Amino acid sequence: MKILIVKLSAIGDVIHTLPALNAIRAHYPDAHITWLVEEAAADLVVGHRALDRVIVSKRKHWIRQLKGSSRRQALVDIRRFWRDLRDTHYDIVIDFQSLLKSGMLVWLASGDRKIGFDKGMQHQEHSYWLLNERIPPVDMEVHALTRGLMLLSAIGIEAKRIVYDIPVTGEDRGRVKTLLESHGIDGTRPLVAINPVALWETKLWLNDRFASLADRLVRDYGVDVVFTGGPGEREVIRDIRRRMMTAPSVDFSGRTTLPMLAALYRQSTVLLTTDTGPMHLAAAVNTPVVALFGPTAPWRTGPFGDGHQVIRTAPPCSPCFKRRCDVHQCRCMTDISVARVVDAVKPILLDRGGSNSVPS
Repeated sequence: MKILIVKLSAIGDVIHTLPALNAIRAHYPDAHITWLVEEAAADLVVGHRALDRVIVSKRKHWIRQLKGSSRRQALVDIRRFWRDLRDTHYDIVIDFQSLLKSGMLVWLASGDRKIGFDKGMQHQEHSYWLLNERIPPVDMEVHALTRGLMLLSAIGIEAKRIVYDIPVTGEDRGRVKTLLESHGIDGTRPLVAINPVALWETKLWLNDRFASLADRLVRDYGVDVVFTGGPGEREVIRDIRRRMMTAPSVDFSGRTTLPMLAALYRQSTVLLTTDTGPMHLAAAVNTPVVALFGPTAPWRTGPFGDGHQVIRTAPPCSPCFKRRCDVHQCRCMTDISVARVVDAVKPILLDRGGSNSVPS
């Protein structure tokens, strides 16, 4: 049995599909399973023990090359990718993405059963036209992770439990330990990770509130604070840290791979975050999450599982699913107070750190 999973992006979406991968492996223990993924999320599946092969699409990189002076190299790499996609005939190809970009790759792949959701799912971009086995659509108000498992259930594959199994190596854990120790973080105090940035401007909280929050947690609860994010988010984090009054903090933005970030979150007492991919990474390694939600729906894409807190003011316009807000000035986020976030974090610190380490 040869199976191809198509889930290209983004980080949170790929994490939500890992339980489906593990369910497929449990159902077909001897199958040869391949995952087709885009470069940004590839570290979440490369080396995963439920996979035999990973094919990486560098679509965005190739587009930049084709627009620049590296067109020839882009064409060479695209041709190699095409050969990799076509060199195996699959018994089952599953489109977990339901977008035109994934549907085209499903169509190009060699396979017997090309499976995905039929017409009726939001943002499908007519990808169902490229399937030969269409599963009736499910309610978009169901959580994204559950929707993926419902797709499998329709073809007779049941998930008995939710398993992610993020591929974190001993080297990843060691590098995180070295990073923390180089900043004097030795595990004797609760570790609070803060991921303050998101791709949508409507998902952002105010920088001065993140600064005030971090100050209060260090001053009142004796925690270590580490900020996380990508290389392009350093300036935002630098601005937040500049606004902090006296409390120390550490900036790890751009200094961790995704597996290293998973290892860091695993060591953290809690992650405070906007609605973004790292939120799901922390949930996947069983670290409590306090997530700030505004324009999106936590019941669709919130941190999955027990023990997490979603903070949401829920004005009438939310969830709007808009990347820009010109009318309401992002009330859904700006109405969230520092005090409310502190109140959500406190019981987690008490539970994880013990009553002697956190003041009542």
